Amino acid sequence: MTTTTNDKTITNEVTVQAPLDLVWYAWTISERVSEWFAPETVIEAQDGGAYELYFIPGNKTEMNTKGCKIINLVDGEELRFTWKGPDQFESIMNNENELTAVTVRFESVTTNSTKVVVEHTGFKDHDNWKEAIEGHQMAWAGVLSSLKSALEKGEGNLCCQPIK
Repeated sequence: MTTTTNDKTITNEVTVQAPLDLVWYAWTISERVSEWFAPETVIEAQDGGAYELYFIPGNKTEMNTKGCKIINLVDGEELRFTWKGPDQFESIMNNENELTAVTVRFESVTTNSTKVVVEHTGFKDHDNWKEAIEGHQMAWAGVLSSLKSALEKGEGNLCCQPIK
């Protein structure tokens, strides 16, 4: 897995030992996304459809991407959706008119392996964004690790769970 970043973009990639269609479904079917990313999801796999993740079960007001939408969907190739940051970054990155965006690209390497590239754009080049960028770098690495583990071993680790 590799991670790179510049001032406004975070890029992570991983190769998963699973066929492209299974990896695609892991990102585009609510029940599959909830196995490795967030425990509750509302995914409507169509342009303009919802891409909502709820990181605290039963809580629709905190730690979620409520209102986020799919911007572009190319079956088996690309999924692009708007993104809201965690609650601690709400004031800088959760303004409806200025949401960041996540693009997930899928590439079949062999019949049983798929490269997944996540590119998160829209971060601002200001000091008050530094912590948000660093937090998202770590989070996306963890998300892809969970995806890989879920698809290869059936052991996904849900992202961004509150500390108990």
